[in-house]
Amino acid sequence: MNTPASNPGKTRLIVVSGLSGSGKSVALRTLEDLDYYCVDNLPSALMPAFVRAVSEDAGGLHPRLAVGVDVRNRADDLNRLPSILASLAEVGISYELVFLDTRDDVLIKRYSETRRRHPLSADGLGLADAIALERKLMRQVVAIADRVIDTSELNVHQLRRLVIAELGMTAGSLTLLFESFAYKRGVPPDADFVFDARCLPNPHWNALLRPLSGRDAPVREWLEAQADVNLFLEHLRNFLDIWLSRFRNEGRSYVTICIGCTGGRHRSVHLVERLAEYFRQNYERVLSYHRELE
Repeated sequence: MNTPASNPGKTRLIVVSGLSGSGKSVALRTLEDLDYYCVDNLPSALMPAFVRAVSEDAGGLHPRLAVGVDVRNRADDLNRLPSILASLAEVGISYELVFLDTRDDVLIKRYSETRRRHPLSADGLGLADAIALERKLMRQVVAIADRVIDTSELNVHQLRRLVIAELGMTAGSLTLLFESFAYKRGVPPDADFVFDARCLPNPHWNALLRPLSGRDAPVREWLEAQADVNLFLEHLRNFLDIWLSRFRNEGRSYVTICIGCTGGRHRSVHLVERLAEYFRQNYERVLSYHRELE
């Protein structure tokens, strides 16, 4: 990682690049959750102006920036990227260029499952040929990358955790991720704590609430009127208040707390939102993620 600036208050820039379908959007959304000011598909030539405008605004309101750069940039802009980043380093911008790579067979599978069109698949170019062309166009970017991450074997949740733990962290802080899930789809494999909310009253059986989620006001009000839900939430808060502070004191950097219910839409979502809101009072980095709503 290029680190010309020793002052921790200086602007930090993460440039996220990679092949189409490798997970760049997931990485950028995760960095956005970590209070990075994110812009996707910014022309490389505009990067210095963007960094100046955002980092200098009102005395530097946005010291953490992330920019997505991919094959949608003009070839000339991609070729100029090394000199553009060098110019940022000269004015004290600490940057890291991360390239997400994925095997061709995995990319083809992902595109076939999502039925999305590859950005280079114009003029009758087949998917395999489009991927090969993209690799050729992105060689200059790979060559100067500070880190190349192979996402071939990573699912969305694993990539999100990797970004949080290795790219988006503030030194010395504890990041909390509260995640809701449906038991019928399995427990998230990276959970540190798992709590089962299936014993609580279920809004699913109310025809008016069934189409909604735990984020919606009618569901929230219905659950907040249930004594067992409030008792469950109180016990979770008390338990986590004690043990998360122990993790923080031991220098732990990341903890995932997962709450599941049958469908992952109502009870678990509501509890995750309430817990995240509560712990944001005392922890700098608190994220919420709803697996079944994404």
